[in-house]
Amino acid sequence: MTDLGLHLANCFFYTFHTILILFNLFGWLHARTRKLNLISLLATFGSWVLLGFWKGWGYCFLTDWHYQVLQSLGERGMPSSYIAFLVQKITGWLPDAWLVNTVTLGLALLALACSIWVNVRSKK
Repeated sequence: MTDLGLHLANCFFYTFHTILILFNLFGWLHARTRKLNLISLLATFGSWVLLGFWKGWGYCFLTDWHYQVLQSLGERGMPSSYIAFLVQKITGWLPDAWLVNTVTLGLALLALACSIWVNVRSKK
């Protein structure tokens, strides 16, 4: 891939992955996006658990692909968590892996519970 292609891929992953994270957390709030939000959350948990069985707990193929692009651009020493990576890029602080993983899982489970709740409730 050319340098331009790598930079475009990097911009795409920053944008898409960040929007997906926010959609996973808050997409259940709007009636029009509730079903898609539930599907997205189930796909995320599927990646974390099912693909994680082979690749390691919490595996995210988007993080993997983005990190491959970043490594091609010369980035080194990235944390295993994309959330930790974003926090470090935005604030300069690299939070403890346990803290990031715990908060990420907790918020994802809360979003999943909310998504299931509103999807089941809207069918009644």
